Amino acid sequence: MDRNADLGVTWVHSYVSDDKRKTFCIYDGPTPEAIRQAAERNGLPVDQVSKVSVLDPYFYK
Repeated sequence: MDRNADLGVTWVHSYVSDDKRKTFCIYDGPTPEAIRQAAERNGLPVDQVSKVSVLDPYFYK
């Protein structure tokens, strides 16, 4: 969303649980606070922000 651009935050994709009661959203951003600010602007709740890394199978060869 354009509301995220000035914070440097980009939505990547989301997952929803089978019972559709929980969603897990993946965002790329410079800081956890920037991601929280973007969520607040968009009226989205944030329970937790965790830093993750992509596992590249070619890295471990």
